Amino acid sequence: MTSGLQVQPGLLAMNRMYILKKLILLFLLGAALAGCGEDANRSSKIVVATDATLVPMSFINDRNQLDGFEIDLMRAVAQEAGLEMAMINVEWAGLLGGVLTHKFNAAISSITILAERQKKMAFSIPYLKSGLSIVVKKNTQGVNTLQDLQSKNLKVGAQRGTTAYFFLQKIPGLRPIGYDLYGHAVLDLIKGEVDAVVGESTGTLYYKNNDNAIFEKIKMVGEILTDEHYGIVMRQQDTQLIDAVNRALKTLLENGTVAKLHDHWDLGRTAVVPTLRQPDQP
Repeated sequence: MTSGLQVQPGLLAMNRMYILKKLILLFLLGAALAGCGEDANRSSKIVVATDATLVPMSFINDRNQLDGFEIDLMRAVAQEAGLEMAMINVEWAGLLGGVLTHKFNAAISSITILAERQKKMAFSIPYLKSGLSIVVKKNTQGVNTLQDLQSKNLKVGAQRGTTAYFFLQKIPGLRPIGYDLYGHAVLDLIKGEVDAVVGESTGTLYYKNNDNAIFEKIKMVGEILTDEHYGIVMRQQDTQLIDAVNRALKTLLENGTVAKLHDHWDLGRTAVVPTLRQPDQP
């Protein structure tokens, strides 16, 4: 005599059929949701990241809002392209990787168009041409060129992960000191921890022209060290977004909008609104 309940063969078959139908339904539902996700990736709403630490390009203003030349430019691009956009503040070290790992759709933050970067990501047409400059303390004498920095074996600060830092690492006779933020390098310059700072020239010139309390203690010397074109970073496979952004940028360059923003933010002689030709990069 056996114990427990006895299941009739017909009932067992019905249960199996019920479970099979449930599994098929779940599979179809999952496929539908996946399709929705793909539609969302193709939608007109995008998230754009920036490292808001460099006045006047991209920064947090006194109302705790994103502000600056690149913020205004990106909003104009989105409006011209008919894109709904949200902008977020992300540390520089996470910008490029964040685009590639789908954390956001694009990044704008004075990002130089480089051949090495173009192997992994897409760039828009250039929206600005600028370069790197040398900054020293106000009372510094005898340091005006890159050669002066080399011959004196000086300590030179720069923000890690930027073209400034990569540039310094290639110059013999220098002692590059890396910082998380450009502003931290400048503070150490004022304190005498480093002898000079190399960084993006538009920010330095803006502070200089506007007599900021900190930047009254420093000066920009010599000529612009590099010739760099800045572009908006996107994923290579996002061809529709790339085309939309490029069409919008082309229009804004042609109708004078970019030039007006350049003047509004006092970018000065060190930043030039470029031609529409994609630059050849080494």
